[in-house]
Amino acid sequence: MRVLITGSSGQIGTNLALALQARGDKVAGIDRRPNPWTDEIETCLIDLNSAREKDYPAGPFDLVVHLAAYAKVFELVEYPGRALENVTMCFNVLDYARKHRLPLIFGSSREVYGDIHRHVTEEAAADFVVAESPYSASRISGEAFIYSYAQCYELPYLVFRFSNVYGRYDNDIERMERVLPLFMRRIARDEPIVVYGKEKVFDFTYIDDCIDGICRGIDALVAGRVANQTVNVAYGQGSTLVDAVNIISLALGKTPKVTYEPARPGEVMRYVADISKARQLLGYEPQTPLTAGIPLAIAWGRQRGDL
Repeated sequence: MRVLITGSSGQIGTNLALALQARGDKVAGIDRRPNPWTDEIETCLIDLNSAREKDYPAGPFDLVVHLAAYAKVFELVEYPGRALENVTMCFNVLDYARKHRLPLIFGSSREVYGDIHRHVTEEAAADFVVAESPYSASRISGEAFIYSYAQCYELPYLVFRFSNVYGRYDNDIERMERVLPLFMRRIARDEPIVVYGKEKVFDFTYIDDCIDGICRGIDALVAGRVANQTVNVAYGQGSTLVDAVNIISLALGKTPKVTYEPARPGEVMRYVADISKARQLLGYEPQTPLTAGIPLAIAWGRQRGDL
């Protein structure tokens, strides 16, 4: 199988590309920056907002996985034009898939559900009327374009809604500040941390579980077993940021210097995924709770000398 991955220099893209190559698939990546972790992924450096078709890697391909996006919620509150770039990138990749009649997997987000207070969220519960932030609006818009292309052009798709993916290759916090690697680094260095929203509950997903779900989706979509579905890919249990800080502190053997502030504009306070659809359609069964995933992430960070 030959797979085109956009956002191949990001955390999920890097892990996915390496996993596919390890099992014998061919991967071509697209990103606007070189991969900071590995040179094992063939990467075409282009800006998907302005790239022409001739700029894309040479095919043919069996599938497109579109992961490229600005993904930091509060960053897009400060710079909302980047949300529009997310929509433009999605449209351009989607139209490329249409022209080449390629099935497409889209990396969406739990942010499409907004700031909800139910204990568990299933896919049909997303409220597209009210977007909580420019980032959530960009994910909603991307999904809407994909659903329309499926209707008008019979383009097969899977939309995966990810939730707080963490682990290997997520340590580039100078480029994009992510909460778990940021807390790990600062607690390891005895530096203070700030928790914005003490009551936040998130569904943290270890990277290997996320990649397993995507690979199952790739195989099912290309084989025609599953198509035109929107699926939560997460762990399926919620943890507070306080839980995360405590687990990190125990794993590092440190006492955190932590202060608490109110949540920032646009940030969701609670999300726990219903993953029954992923189980039913893909046989997805996550293996790594936060208590196991954080020590794995810390071990990887120590191996790289980051912690």
